[in-house]
Amino acid sequence: MPDFLLEIGCEEIPARMIDAASLELRERIQKLLERERLAAATVSAFDTPRRLAILVGGILPAQADVMEQVNGPSVAVAYKGDQPTPAAHAFAKKAGVDVSRLEKVTTPKGEYLSAKVTKKGRAASEILSELLPKEINSIYWPKNMYWREPSEKFVRPVRWLVAMLDREVVPLEFDGVRAGNQSRGHRLLSDVTVQIPAAGESYVSALRAAKVLGRAEREQQIRKGLDAATRTIPGARWREDKSLLDTVVNLTEWPSVILGGFDREFLELPEEVLVTVMRDHQKYFAVEDANGKLLPHFLAVLNTDGGPQGIIRHGHERVLRARFNDARFFWQTDQKHPLRDRTAWLKHVTFQKDLGSYYDKTLRVQRLASWLCEIVRHTGMAVRPGVVHKAAYLAKTDLTTELVKEFTELQGIVGGLYAGVQVLDEDMADGARQLIAQTIYDQYKPESMEDSVPRAVEGAVLSIADKADTIAGMFALGMQPTGSKDPFALRRQANGIVKTIAEHKLPVTLSELVTSALQSYANSEAEKKFKKPLEWWWDVLKLERASDRTWADSAKAAPGSESQMSPLTFLRERLQFFLRDALGYKYDLVNAVLGAGADDVVDALARAEAVKGVFEMPEFQAIAAACKRMRNILKQAAEKRFYVAGKFEYLAEAAEEEKMLAAYMERTNLRVEEHRRKKEYKDALLLLSTAREHVDRFFDKVMVMVEDEHLRANRLALLQTLLREFSTIADFSEIVTEGKA
Repeated sequence: MPDFLLEIGCEEIPARMIDAASLELRERIQKLLERERLAAATVSAFDTPRRLAILVGGILPAQADVMEQVNGPSVAVAYKGDQPTPAAHAFAKKAGVDVSRLEKVTTPKGEYLSAKVTKKGRAASEILSELLPKEINSIYWPKNMYWREPSEKFVRPVRWLVAMLDREVVPLEFDGVRAGNQSRGHRLLSDVTVQIPAAGESYVSALRAAKVLGRAEREQQIRKGLDAATRTIPGARWREDKSLLDTVVNLTEWPSVILGGFDREFLELPEEVLVTVMRDHQKYFAVEDANGKLLPHFLAVLNTDGGPQGIIRHGHERVLRARFNDARFFWQTDQKHPLRDRTAWLKHVTFQKDLGSYYDKTLRVQRLASWLCEIVRHTGMAVRPGVVHKAAYLAKTDLTTELVKEFTELQGIVGGLYAGVQVLDEDMADGARQLIAQTIYDQYKPESMEDSVPRAVEGAVLSIADKADTIAGMFALGMQPTGSKDPFALRRQANGIVKTIAEHKLPVTLSELVTSALQSYANSEAEKKFKKPLEWWWDVLKLERASDRTWADSAKAAPGSESQMSPLTFLRERLQFFLRDALGYKYDLVNAVLGAGADDVVDALARAEAVKGVFEMPEFQAIAAACKRMRNILKQAAEKRFYVAGKFEYLAEAAEEEKMLAAYMERTNLRVEEHRRKKEYKDALLLLSTAREHVDRFFDKVMVMVEDEHLRANRLALLQTLLREFSTIADFSEIVTEGKA
């Protein structure tokens, strides 16, 4: 079976866009081959800044022929008496068979003519030539370019195409560029036409000879270069940075590494400033000693063979020196106006055009953070409200500093650094000042699920208040995320709230947090811009908090709703994501846990861990199946509008098995409730599991949906009570089981 190669050659693609586009192109081609019955053994990618390539191993040269049953006109139309009508002849001609070979088939609509038709498989080259341009044109890019009329879109102008089945060129065309068997080498080291002899490994070898390496080879070469350059400094090591490594891999085709240095006097600046300048602005790796302390050196990754004469190194050192001088100047200039004088300046810095200035946000966050502190203190957890109040007041002031204006990546970090060296209040103890500085420094953490949460409770409170204020305001304006679009990074901020609450074990519920965050907008100018008044949101939240509504229900049930998601539903979905994707709990376990309550993050996490501990026990698999059965019976009763008694009674005509089950649950319920109250969830679940024998015997011997209305209502009441008891820790009917109760 032949191999297939597709290479799209273009001007340099932005490094941040390459990985996602390469993955999408690979998936699109794989699905196309499956859809067109050209299944391939392997599909791999080869991407550089100037090309996206897909190598497919062993595809079918053509589709297999397919026998299809094709239906035509009805028998009533196709025949008059025993003679075929023109409709029958037309259908036979279209099917490519003689009219005498037509068959009669019975369908739900009646009797129709039918024919068995052999559909000839198309050649792979023909299919790829026709369909690949549509797939290329459908790749998602954050930004597209159009450079011809009429034009198809791509991230950068396409300069060449290679499309080959083994040694044969596939007649493919995209936006006026015809595919061939010629690629191009490295722009500087070997900018020549590269003849590709065949699809497969010979493509990789031909490009390697032209100074172009695949992604894995480039990363390996960069790592070796970084190691070799660092070994020239005794006791030094380069600072591992996966994100930066991915970036420089996607900036190069034939990488090399050089070592540079800078004046030691710059080490007087905070390390965060120096590393940010090197990493984010120059794409340099930092060098540190064995203790992790920054050294006056850097490592630059080049897209050439290196600079043996030192000219390139001197150029990089000169640029870095200028950047460090700028940073030092901004640092010194900013100290002329301390943070405590800058809060008023925030009145002139817009947070969001409808939500007001950063000064408005500062006051809202202060109120919300103070409320959070009281919630935390009420449960006995240590927190310093004064520190949080002061940190919230100063948190956004670094937006007015010259250093943040120049290096926006340092927002928050600069505020923390300045608070650590400035006088915030004349009589403030140094310990309090340093804690305020740390709280400001950590306010944006965590920035991803891999990032750490704020170090102290005070930082956690400020981080949650800041993020909750943004989410509440944006949702009230109707700017919630849709599909893959999230321009205000609300998903990331909601993930941060859930992770911070979970890791600090904060005693705050999501509904209380959302309610307080929305309340902070009351009687403000921002409230006038909301799509719905706050009273409408109170109705939404009231419905979502109600005991008879599940965690997945959204604001659609609210009065006058226009399918606008609630921020509470949004946060609960992020809790589901945290449990399932970040912590790795099974999806049905997560659904079961959240089905019994999705408001308290810490409690949900504790219940998930308890359920995980008993998840595979046969007793719980049986009880889960029984819960499904109970729920289905109760649902059937509700649909038929059968009466359900308020509570179970020991009727004379009741079966012995139902009496025994009811008596057993009465004996164990108090002990189960005691375990639940102490949050000893695993012990409670183990105690519930002992009911299996009684539940099995009940379903084996007792018919619930009997004709006797009084007896049926009593048994339905028993099932309702059982299901409620079993579902207080997790809704076991959500568990996927293979057996039956």
